[in-house]
Amino acid sequence: MFTAKAYAAASKTSPLAGTTIARRTATERDVQIEILFCGICHSDIHYARDEWHEVMPAVYPAVPGHEIVGRVVTVGSAVSKYKPGDLVGVGCLVDSDHTCPNCREGLEQFCPGQVLTYGSPDRHGTAPVTYGGYSDSIVVDERFVLRIPENLDLAGAAPLLCAGITTYSPLRHWGVTKGKKVGIVGLGGLGHMGVKLAHAMGAHTVVFTTSPSKVEDAKRLGADEVVISKNVDEMNKHVGSFDFILDCVAAQHDINAYIQLLTRDGNITMVGAPDKPLSVNVFGLIMGRRSFSGSPIGGLAETQEMLDFCGQHNITADVEVIPIQKINEAYERIVKSDVKYRFSIDMASLKAE
Repeated sequence: MFTAKAYAAASKTSPLAGTTIARRTATERDVQIEILFCGICHSDIHYARDEWHEVMPAVYPAVPGHEIVGRVVTVGSAVSKYKPGDLVGVGCLVDSDHTCPNCREGLEQFCPGQVLTYGSPDRHGTAPVTYGGYSDSIVVDERFVLRIPENLDLAGAAPLLCAGITTYSPLRHWGVTKGKKVGIVGLGGLGHMGVKLAHAMGAHTVVFTTSPSKVEDAKRLGADEVVISKNVDEMNKHVGSFDFILDCVAAQHDINAYIQLLTRDGNITMVGAPDKPLSVNVFGLIMGRRSFSGSPIGGLAETQEMLDFCGQHNITADVEVIPIQKINEAYERIVKSDVKYRFSIDMASLKAE
């Protein structure tokens, strides 16, 4: 066991502040990583402020962060995939039960015994729960460590470990490729990644936004068309024409307005998570044999596939890099949607603590 520097929330009303946490000494299958950058996900805020208490109660001190990029420092005696100096990443999972049907299919994100990067019971007994990436180092089983393409900007690569895979996985699952017409609803942290990925997959990509001010940015990111969703005439031009729509909006909105845009057998998948139920008119699904689904992150193999795809197409998130000392200001700005499009923490700043 060793001590690592970190930033943590002491309670749901406390600002995050510098502290020290315990990390386990690398076992034979572990990789110890010096964290270079860590993205900020809205889930981090929900956890730190205990806003998901019913499904994921916070345990304090709470150390969020599951978009981690760093370099390998040491490896255990049985580690075969990595060596010191390798550029690696860690996403939302650090362990699973390895034996359930989901794990055997490479779908660890659905494992009932999954261990989240933060907030899950720590099986190693180092701490009450797992601690995330707002830290100078982390120790992870090699099976949950991912290789980062060397050509990618590290600050922009960090959000790929959550925002990237959250959008890539449903795009792949529903067969998005050249010749498909794909809609991306919302142009935020998730939506901007969805646009980049769908465009790189060769799809005709259409962004739906309520903000006319985002039209040019959507096109810069790769959109072929931009629809102002409040404009009924613009929406009606696309009725029955989309093979797939990725809905990245976490606020209340009319999902039926998008269901009618699907072609026969088209699908709309939610990756945004509104805090109140959406009302679905099932006739919109029935009459076109359309489907409405949701999707979390991907499994480890698919996440590596996504990183390799991003390396091939030079795709990273658009980020604003901040020092760890500005974390509380960043949280407030995320709540106000005041960032284009993700924050990435330069963890070298933690050395000043």
